[in-house]
Formats: sequence, structure tokens, C-alpha cells
Amino acid sequence: MRALIVDDEAPARSKLRHMLRAFADVEVVGEAADGATALLLAGELRPDVIFLDVQMPEVDGFDVAASLPDDAPALVFVTAFDQYALRAFDAQAVDYLLKPVEPERLARTVQRLSHPGRSTANNAANGAANNAVKSAAKSAARPSVGMPANLMIVDRGITHVVRCAEIEWLEAADNYVDIHLPQRSLLLRRTLTALLGDLAPAFVRTHRSFAVAVAAVLAVQPRAKGDATVVLKSGGEVPCSRQYREALMARLRQ
Repeated sequence: MRALIVDDEAPARSKLRHMLRAFADVEVVGEAADGATALLLAGELRPDVIFLDVQMPEVDGFDVAASLPDDAPALVFVTAFDQYALRAFDAQAVDYLLKPVEPERLARTVQRLSHPGRSTANNAANGAANNAVKSAAKSAARPSVGMPANLMIVDRGITHVVRCAEIEWLEAADNYVDIHLPQRSLLLRRTLTALLGDLAPAFVRTHRSFAVAVAAVLAVQPRAKGDATVVLKSGGEVPCSRQYREALMARLRQ
């Protein structure tokens, strides 16, 4: 099992690397001190699992998770804070470890990684820091899961940090999504459906191949046969097919 460790604190990376040496079937193939490097190494090293810190400067662990492709490695969040547990499982994490990580707790995580057939729900219920999950559940009155602040997009070896609030619209391109910004567009290796799972409800689908940022919409112009054109505040136009028009209008009324 190839593992990548991501943490902005060198002592934390060193400690986890040392603890993982106790498991013969785990090989630490790389380390990253920030989210941008993590994304690059994930593509280059193709690890089976990423041990991912939550709180990091500029690009946090959830931004990294949202920017990984659909065939991403398993994720294990490692943090000193218990309030992110529910959000971690919403991000399809295999496990959630609280610092300082105990050897017995890490052993259960490695065992879980070795048996990926278990469901996320069972993972959450069976040993994924039960106290952390309970603590997070108590704070459910606040919005529990929002879209990530940033997406990281690797283009020709350069990692672009894109603020989600600046994205105007999305266009599917096979297994990629064309991310349209005011002055440029970038390709992210994810499907549109998967990306919308992270960006909803700030983004809404208007077509099988298109979605728009709700905040960027200026007007909806009707077309023939129930179709429409979504006019953006920037002047751009995005098609809206009739099967998505009602959901779009309902979202704009909120």
C-alpha cells in the first residue's frame, strides 16, 4: 500500500512516517508540506492512500480532496481538531484520525484500508473517532458542509489555485471539466457530476454538459421548446435545456 503524507508541520510528518514503518504492507512514497505539492505528488506518485492534514495555509485539506480526480486514492484525514469529522466523511474519507495519533488507532485505520469493501457509513460507525463524530454532530446547527474555498488545477506542470467564488460556469469535456473564469479557462480531471457534488448548492446544472454559478447569473432568456439561455453578469451565455430549467429557476428564487 503506497502512502503519501500531507502536513504543513515537519514534526507531524516525521512522526506519522515513523509510525507507519510498523506496518509491513505500507510504504510511504512521498511527503508534502502544502496542498499544491500534494496534488502534484498525487499525480506523479499514484499513491493508494493520502494521509491528509485539514488545516494548512492557503489551500486546506478539503480543497485538496475536492481537486483530486475521480479515481483518487483513499483519503485519511489527520488533524488535531474534531469539528471536521462530518465534513471529512462527506468528502468520502476512509477514516478520521485525531492528533496525537495512537498506534492502536492507526492500526485500525490500516486494517480498514486493507479491506476497502466496507461502506463509508460503517467506517464512520466503527471506530472513526466516535467522540469526534459526536462532537461534530452537536454543531450541526451551523452549515456543516460548504463548497471548498479553492480548487487546485494542474496545467502543464503548473498548479493553479482557483478560488471557487470566481468560477462563472462549468463545461463537461469527457472526463474533464472546463473551468471558466473571467479571464481564462482551465481543465480539471474530474467529471462534471462529481465536481458538482462538491460545489452544490452554489452551482446548478443547466444542461447535461453545463453548470453555472448561481451568483453569476444575470438573466434567463427563453428559447424554443422550453429551452433557455443563461446570461451571465460577465456577458457570457450558457445553454439551459428544458429538463434543467425548472430546477435552475427554483434555485434562483431562493
